[in-house]
Amino acid sequence: MLFLHGILGQRANWRTIGRRFVEARPDWSAVLVDLRLHGESQGMAGPHTVRAAARDLTALDAPVRGVLGHSFGGKVALAYAAEHRPDALFSVDSNPGPGAREGTVASVLDVLHALPERFADRRAFVKTVRAEGIAEGVARWLAMNLVERDGEGTRFGLDLDAIEDLLSDYWATDLWAVLDEVPAQVIIGGASDIYDDADLARARECEKATVHVIPGAGHWVHVDAPDALVALLVEHTPPGDE
Repeated sequence: MLFLHGILGQRANWRTIGRRFVEARPDWSAVLVDLRLHGESQGMAGPHTVRAAARDLTALDAPVRGVLGHSFGGKVALAYAAEHRPDALFSVDSNPGPGAREGTVASVLDVLHALPERFADRRAFVKTVRAEGIAEGVARWLAMNLVERDGEGTRFGLDLDAIEDLLSDYWATDLWAVLDEVPAQVIIGGASDIYDDADLARARECEKATVHVIPGAGHWVHVDAPDALVALLVEHTPPGDE
């Protein structure tokens, strides 16, 4: 099972869920992926698109039978599934349709673009980001992307212009049709704003989608409702190889 994080995230975000999934389903293994331009997957050539990120997954030296994707990673999972038809497909709080550059992610990127080039340490980064109105938890999560700068403090380690390219394609890409073609578990945070009422109704009408709304969970479903999420993974994953 591939676990795909959201924009500005990295594979470590899904370590706990991946471990719990494998403990409950020892017939499966978990591969935590750094999507292009995230974590250790740096220096990849453009164009930087959702489908390019999906094609990257074919280079993994592992027999892939399942894919889970959260947010941006959810669209990557759908793009991958359209070509490879995995046995298990999970889209976690990820709207498959097009959208506009708005909301929390857009606001965070605007803040990151305006930051100084370097910081004395992680604490200074978090303090600066918090001063721009970013929540404490989000600021600490962003700090996971800090890298050392040759003894001159730290810097934010992602190419923000390339990240903007990925997001522009994410907001432009329409993958609703995949949910009519490939069986998928669509998991939605009940307190998230990723799906409006019309989107939720459309998801429930998709021929191959099974929709699960987790009450009280926000966009970060794996943080807000890990027990419910793991239970859905265990229930809806077919037998693997012992």
